[in-house]
Amino acid sequence: MRYVCKYTPIELIEAFGEPCELLDELPDDYEAADGVLPANVCGFGKAVVDAVLSGGVTELVLVNCCDTMRRVYDVLERTGACRFLHIMDLPHAAGGCGVEALSHEIARLKSAYASYSGREFDCDAFVASLGSSPRESGRYVGLLGARVGRQMEEFVAGRLGLPVRNLTCTGNRRLSLQDVPFDDLAGGEEEGADESALFDVYARMLLGQVPCFRMDDTSGRRQLYEDPGLAGVIYHTIKFCDFYGFEYARLKGALDVPLLKVETDYTRQSAGQLSTRIEAFAETLGEGARKGATGRRRLMKTGTGQYTAGIDSGSTSTDVVILDAHGAIAAAVVAPTGGGAQRSADASLERALAEAGIARADLAYVVATGYGRSYIGTGDESVTEITCHAYGAHHLDPDVRTIIDIGGQDSKVIRVDENGAVKNFVMNDKCAAGTGRFLEQMARALDLPLEQMAELGLSWKQDITISSMCTVFAESEVVSLVAENRALPDIVHGLNKSVASKVATLVRRVGPEEKFMMTGGVARNRGVVRALENRLDTRLVVCDEAQVCGALGAALIARDRWLAE
Repeated sequence: MRYVCKYTPIELIEAFGEPCELLDELPDDYEAADGVLPANVCGFGKAVVDAVLSGGVTELVLVNCCDTMRRVYDVLERTGACRFLHIMDLPHAAGGCGVEALSHEIARLKSAYASYSGREFDCDAFVASLGSSPRESGRYVGLLGARVGRQMEEFVAGRLGLPVRNLTCTGNRRLSLQDVPFDDLAGGEEEGADESALFDVYARMLLGQVPCFRMDDTSGRRQLYEDPGLAGVIYHTIKFCDFYGFEYARLKGALDVPLLKVETDYTRQSAGQLSTRIEAFAETLGEGARKGATGRRRLMKTGTGQYTAGIDSGSTSTDVVILDAHGAIAAAVVAPTGGGAQRSADASLERALAEAGIARADLAYVVATGYGRSYIGTGDESVTEITCHAYGAHHLDPDVRTIIDIGGQDSKVIRVDENGAVKNFVMNDKCAAGTGRFLEQMARALDLPLEQMAELGLSWKQDITISSMCTVFAESEVVSLVAENRALPDIVHGLNKSVASKVATLVRRVGPEEKFMMTGGVARNRGVVRALENRLDTRLVVCDEAQVCGALGAALIARDRWLAE
């Protein structure tokens, strides 16, 4: 038997001798579900339907905790793909009539499964299973919000040096006998215990769990946020389900521990987008919170010299900065990424070594960062670009508190404290809008070199707004504007405003503080910089080293590691 909600009376089913297993696998896609469900159904609803239609689930108990589960039940009932399919009505009140209503649902499930299976209900086994679960202790990171699949939980745990607890409705199932009058029922039905009273107690235990955010009274969820062992929170939401966004908004300004929000579509493909976010979040938690940070082991022994290097392996360019023994920049190289991350990293490093006039053996420590950091072996350690940009920006201007990095494949806004430590960050890595890739695509549509496009937008005359944030649709708009003989500087200015609008949304989410700095290759685009300054009503610091800020930060971290040895 499979189930999907922590309020499911799984002990009841197991008392029939049928083991229960949580349905929380992440599918590769929704090929089967997409044929029977509307496009705006959340990823979890599609995952449940896909699991059934693919033949992997034949017995299923659902709980109508939301409209999606009701729709999933209707679709599955119509297909007839399940041998046993049952849905329970979940009361949203934990006491009084709520207990009575859930007790009735428990009895209804018992009757339905007995009729289906032909098995006997073992009351003694049922009563024996209703014990309290021990609580864990120690420092940990909590997964909160919408349900988290098993693979995602393992993915997060694999990148953190602290234990991870799944506190969503797929992991936070804990029944307790506390404040429940259970003693009189311990003998079971043979000694006169009334089944309806037994199910009343069981219903009270189920409803007495830490409440789902969909319950009427959610005050009990405070124990999740106020646990002294909680070191940080990763808050998960699912695309097309905005419900948990309300709780995230409440926690955002109230939590005293680091908070990271991630949204997925509940597929395996989402895991790749999470790597940088999870690792950067671990770095904000301090030493030992990132997997492998305690007892740090070098990936390779670089050399015995006194130079350090940072390699920023990006989707568009691979940047290298070498620092000399005094911490001054000895070389800085920006080279196109092509032919694989490893090959580009090696070639860029060789160029930087030649520029600095040193050999590889003169490097004492190398730190890799950027999009390709996990794919290159050239380095003693890898650190996320979030932390590296914070290091680099703080080095360039210690007064900076908000960093805007527009890269080739994603955009990031990072807020740092007076020591350059990351306090908060947000990323746009699911869409090309607001990234260097967007500008490259638009330059091709206009048949302009990027360098010329960067200057052309400064001489606009008529204010044009590109209404679509989507790269594909924005390109269609640009083609239409060209066909209308609109001036190229005006079109480019509209594109610059589009990028500024997307990035400004990220800035608002991070909770910005003055002073602002812009880093990354797009910082060289004066039209985008000016559009951002107008949108944010502030001045952006753009240093000569803006494009290599990530590599600089990596080199500075390498220097710190070397000096600490």
